[in-house]
Amino acid sequence: QVQLVESGGGLVQPGGSLRLSCAASGFTAPYYATAWFRQAPGKEREGVSCISTSDGSTYYTDSVKGRFIISRDNAKNTVYLQMNSLKPEDTAVYYCATDVLRGSGGNWYRYALDPYEMEFWGEGTLVTVSS
Repeated sequence: QVQLVESGGGLVQPGGSLRLSCAASGFTAPYYATAWFRQAPGKEREGVSCISTSDGSTYYTDSVKGRFIISRDNAKNTVYLQMNSLKPEDTAVYYCATDVLRGSGGNWYRYALDPYEMEFWGEGTLVTVSS
């Protein structure tokens, strides 16, 4: 049984930082992608960042590029999202998701950041950026 557990959310002031964690268990595919999504009230779920296990490639959506860093600790089966220079518009429930690696020619991230393509999800953790 695949299980993803997010942690690290909370309240932070604009300009501050948070680190989210996504601990995974039960997923045995040799190559897979793990992604972070977020969903703000009244908005659709959007892909934020993803990482591939095949070569460690990463991808970031434009709104977080240069501020967020995704990484993984294979020994702990955990993926992290370091969020810096947080803005009020980053306020959302953040979810991690994982699925087998798909795509070719370097387009794997298009599948990984599509919420309709990812099969396994965590319950989410709330991030609130406010003064």
